Formats: sequence, C-alpha cells, structure tokens
Amino acid sequence: MNDTDRIYEGLLEDLFSRHPSVQTSGFTAGAYKPGLSGMLRFDAALGHPSRGFRSIHVAGTNGKGSVCSMLASALAARGLRVGLYTSPHLTDFRERIKTVTDGGFEMIPRDEVLRFLQEEDLEGLSFFEITTGLAFRHFAQRQVDIAVIETGLGGRLDSTNILTPELSVVTSIGLDHCALLGDTRAKIAAEKAGIFKPGVPALCGQRDEQTAPVFEAHAAAVPCPLFWAEDFDAELFPTDLGGPCQDANLRTVLAALELLGEPADRAALEHTAARTGLRGRWQRLREDPEVICDIGHNPPALAENFRRLKESGRPLLIVFGIMADKDLAGIRPLMPADAKYFLVAPQGERALPAERLGAALEGLDRTVCGSVREGVRQALDAANRLPGCILYIGGSNFVVAEAVDMFND
Repeated sequence: MNDTDRIYEGLLEDLFSRHPSVQTSGFTAGAYKPGLSGMLRFDAALGHPSRGFRSIHVAGTNGKGSVCSMLASALAARGLRVGLYTSPHLTDFRERIKTVTDGGFEMIPRDEVLRFLQEEDLEGLSFFEITTGLAFRHFAQRQVDIAVIETGLGGRLDSTNILTPELSVVTSIGLDHCALLGDTRAKIAAEKAGIFKPGVPALCGQRDEQTAPVFEAHAAAVPCPLFWAEDFDAELFPTDLGGPCQDANLRTVLAALELLGEPADRAALEHTAARTGLRGRWQRLREDPEVICDIGHNPPALAENFRRLKESGRPLLIVFGIMADKDLAGIRPLMPADAKYFLVAPQGERALPAERLGAALEGLDRTVCGSVREGVRQALDAANRLPGCILYIGGSNFVVAEAVDMFND
C-alpha cells in the first residue's frame, strides 16, 4: 500500500468513525439526522450541485437499488451519461457513486473522494449528508445528462429530498425501520410519498387498499400527477439481477421509461448488473455447489426469497445473520423449516450475536458459527456432501458483503 492509499483508507476510516452511518451504527450516535436543513446548508456551501443535473428520485422499502440500476442501464443505452447513486455499498465505498454509459460503469475516482474529504468542512454533518453532497458534486462536475438517485431512508426527511426531479418513483411499501417511519404500511407510505414534488409525475409500483389512499391524497395535496405501474402494458422478461421480486421492479422501470418518453432497451435491461455493477441481488457466487446470496433483510424481501428457495424442492443450506434492530419475530415464521442453518454475526456493533440468534430460532436445525467466514466454510463443507443442494447466504447486507469478499478471495 502506497502513501496515497494509506491516506485514503485513513480518511475513510475517519469518515465512518467521526460521522457514524446507519449502515454501521444504526440509528444512534448521530448517524440518522432526519430533516433537510443540514443538507441544504451543505449543498449551498458546495455551490448548489443539486441544481446541476436532471434527476429521477427513487424511494421504497424494497427494490430501490434494482430499479435505480435498471433505469440507469436503460438510459445509458440511449447514449446518455447517467449518474447512479445507491446505498449501501458491499465492499467498496465508491460503489455508491457511479457514472454509467453504454460501455459500462465507472465508480467515482479515489483521488476525488480523497480531495473532498480533505478539503471540505464536514463538521456536524451525518455520514449520509456527506456522501450525498459528494455524489451531487461529482455528478454536476461530470456533467451527467441525468442522475438516478436512491433515497437512503424514508423520503420526506431524507437528505436526497432537496432535489426537484423529472420523475418520482416509489417501488414498494413494507414494514421496515418502523421506529422511525411508522408502525403501519400507511404511515410508511406517507414518508415515502414525501418525495412527491409539485407538477412532477409520481409513479408507484404497487396499488393496495392500505397505501393507495395515502399516495392519492398526497399527490392531490402537492399537487402532482400520480401513476401506477400496474396500469401500464408491459412485456416482462428475465434479467441478470435474478431474484423473486424483479418482475415487479421491471414493471415499474418499464412504466417509468414510458413516462419519461424513453424506449425500453431490452438488451440493456437484461444485462443491468453487468452494465452497472450491481451485486447482491440473488447473485450466484458459485455453480457447484450452487451458492446464492441476496441482501434482502426485512420480512417482505425475505418472504419472497424463502418462498423461492422452498419452491425449488432442493435441499437447503442457509448461512444467516441479521442486525439486532430487525424484525426477527416477523422473519422467523417465514424461514424454511427443513433447511439446515449456519448462524453468523457479521462485523459491526449492530449485528445480533449469533448465540442470541440461535436462541431465538429454537426448533430449527441450526449451528451457531459466530463469524461469517466460519459459517460459510462450514456450509460449503456440508454442501459438498449434499448433492443437488442450494446454499443461500443472506439476512443482512453485511453478511453478504463479507461472503462476497470470501468468494472474491
């Protein structure tokens, strides 16, 4: 490691420690700062980069990253230079901020991150405010034709909500982060609908009796035109994102492209992951034995993943870890009863200790492994002795990140 690399790694470590992120510290220690005042001040100090590019703004409980990446891939196929801002990252901080073109993607350069962290006044800002400011300035300086921006949490009070986009998208509504966003799907929908802007078309991926009235009332009050993805004719097809929820995500993307007046380039959408570098969405890490990872971590996402695993009819081995603030009571009934579990705790203060997870999952065939590395190693040993099985790794973005690192090694 050279001197520049050491300085870069040190500044990133300082960023995570002095400005705690929700990803590493949960909703404590100043990691979560709802409201736009801090972000508005920071944006002004940076010269208002948020006004320097066209944008599409995407919120939702699940599917945000996939929808953002599909949109970026499709728009890049039109010859546009597309900014893509998503979170969290898996193994490299720069995964959050990319430029996507018809030739592929480029992460924000390390030296640009380095200069930003060295030169800007970041005192009093949250990790996500800093990262959002960095992304907005990068996109403005790169003169992207349009940027696809994913909210971090909620919508109404999210740092990204200083934008006035050309289209607002809400992918799905489920129970997650209930202590902050509300304990019903209707309350959570109200937070997500906070990204609606006067006169800007809003597109919702799902219409149901609990959330539709919330979106309709909010759109009428803003006011803005409201559309539903299910009302658009769409020919669905498989993409390299895989996963049980991608049909709904693709339907939302196709509706969004129609509203934007852009054609849906099928080849670009089919190869979204390859073109944008999106990982951890029903990603196959190995063929034999078959190893699948997915970052789904709340009941709606895990319900779909576990359903797909059970419907395979194949023996199941599952490496599973979870954050302590997640709805384990809601997840437990969804877990396949006939699977063999290897319980782990990823690194970080938020992780639920594997021993506590094991106690909560009494009645399942489980082995408490502790670290992700040990859990994956034991699961692979078992998979090699169980022909035709599927080894699934999930429960948390952090579990998947550590596993991906292992397979990369």
